[in-house]
Amino acid sequence: MNPNKLTTEPEESSLEVGELYLRYKAYAFSIAYRMLGSAVEAEDVVQDCFAGLQSKSDEVIRNPKSYIAKLVVNRSLNLLNSARNQREHYVGEWLPEPIGEAVDLPEQTYEQKEMISYAYMVLLERLTPVERAVFVLREAFQYEYREIADWLGKTESNCRQIFSRARRNLPDQLPDKDQTTLDFATKEKLLARFTTAFLEYDVKAMLDLLSEQPVFTADGGGRVHTVMRTMNVHKGVLALLTSRRVLTRLREREWVPTIINGEVQVSLLNNGKVSEVICLQSDSSGQRIEGVYLVVNPDKLRTIAARSH
Repeated sequence: MNPNKLTTEPEESSLEVGELYLRYKAYAFSIAYRMLGSAVEAEDVVQDCFAGLQSKSDEVIRNPKSYIAKLVVNRSLNLLNSARNQREHYVGEWLPEPIGEAVDLPEQTYEQKEMISYAYMVLLERLTPVERAVFVLREAFQYEYREIADWLGKTESNCRQIFSRARRNLPDQLPDKDQTTLDFATKEKLLARFTTAFLEYDVKAMLDLLSEQPVFTADGGGRVHTVMRTMNVHKGVLALLTSRRVLTRLREREWVPTIINGEVQVSLLNNGKVSEVICLQSDSSGQRIEGVYLVVNPDKLRTIAARSH
């Protein structure tokens, strides 16, 4: 047998590992990223999984897509358990790594993207590793409880209970997990209003923009000085975003609309290099802002920095 081939039944036959990689790498990455909240770690998991398939060349794999998903989930769980311990010592708040695309994408390209929204990724951080695995596999990828239970070494009943618990830990109204229901123009208009209000210290305009209970979270990772704790009091968020002293450096940047996690957000450029990213979470109407997420940690800006200048 060719050592680079796997015997797969019934949907595929004797595909080389390289062919499986080309066919399923994007799918594997989408699972790993939802599990880990880190594009860099997700890429490592995907590479490790397909490298591991080399040693499985003599096994009969009846459904390679499902088998690859199982490998990715279990590797991600191991990493996530370890990562949670590391995050206990993380300096300040931890936010997921945003995934960026080229700036000024045409609307047609934007509508074709299938990327989980940043606000959704932030909410997934509320879940334990096992809750996240069950929730992601069931909610995002529609796997049956029987299959999830088999992968995680649990019973179907237990997985149903874990899913219910995970769902209770999330808001009743979740932001869109994939394609946004708001059109591109609405998103652009909200971003433009926020940008103008922020740059001009316009308290009234910002007051009109913010919801009743907005959230502001910044992630500098101890690498860059920023606001250390999540702020979720309306007056505090408003004061922060309209202050002439706090976040002053952001007003000195070049603000560039950028497609981040499938939605139009903004990259802040310092001498042509991305130094910060701001992601907004809007309400269902697209008129009010419920969350402002500022990513300053340079380790989390690499995918955007590589494509935005």
